[in-house]
Amino acid sequence: MTIENKNIIQVKDLVKKFKDFTAVDKISFEVKEGEIFAFLGPNGAGKSTTIRMLTTLLKPESGEIMINGHDPVKDKHAARESFGIVFQDPSLDSDLTALENMQLHAVLYKMPRDIRTKKIEELMKFVDLWDRKDDFVKNFSGGMKRRLEIARGLLHKPKILFLDEPTLGLDPQTRNHMWNYIKEINEKEGMTIFFTTHYMEEAEKIAGRIAIIDHGKIVASGTLEELKAQTKTGTLEEAFLSLTGNTIREEEASSVDHMRAMRKMWRRRR
Repeated sequence: MTIENKNIIQVKDLVKKFKDFTAVDKISFEVKEGEIFAFLGPNGAGKSTTIRMLTTLLKPESGEIMINGHDPVKDKHAARESFGIVFQDPSLDSDLTALENMQLHAVLYKMPRDIRTKKIEELMKFVDLWDRKDDFVKNFSGGMKRRLEIARGLLHKPKILFLDEPTLGLDPQTRNHMWNYIKEINEKEGMTIFFTTHYMEEAEKIAGRIAIIDHGKIVASGTLEELKAQTKTGTLEEAFLSLTGNTIREEEASSVDHMRAMRKMWRRRR
């Protein structure tokens, strides 16, 4: 008998507006526990806005969200305990060392000292940064910062890891190393991975299921093979273009908003 994994993320009829503009327009989807789920779309399609609502940084106009059984609107604290997040733009404090960035995150999540000390060392070794723990983050390369952000996002052992364009601007070697880390985490810990990317080959190789959002609406979802069959195409990129067109899009609202919202959240937790 096959046992179905439960839905760890549930979204129903979710809506977000900015004045007269509807950024997310009544979308619904589910993500199963332990799944690697890609959430794709052109610039301005509503990807980052959706992630902000899932991670308590934006309040929806209407609709329902459940994150590991918690409503992120009504019970932000419990929802936040369930996930880690790596933002599109860097969110580390460049004037702190790598170790200090990790320690700050652990304190914000109220991790006991003995547990956090051991876990920080374990994760920094996992991403090959333990030897650089006392170096200032401002001296790190882009790839090193990304690896540290992943380690930080995993520190409180979340059930879900949200990754918003985690490999943007990284060279192919660093991107491959990053995804190897993430796949290993998924396989060893059974952690659910929810990610956005503009690199279609990443989603092809990594994701078990894919949803495509455009103009605030989900236009297709399913496995890679299902999307190719639906669009009568041979690759995910061809399927994506078939569903969303070839028009160049404007960027979604600046991800600087991520940083501001995260800082506000941290200040409230102190």
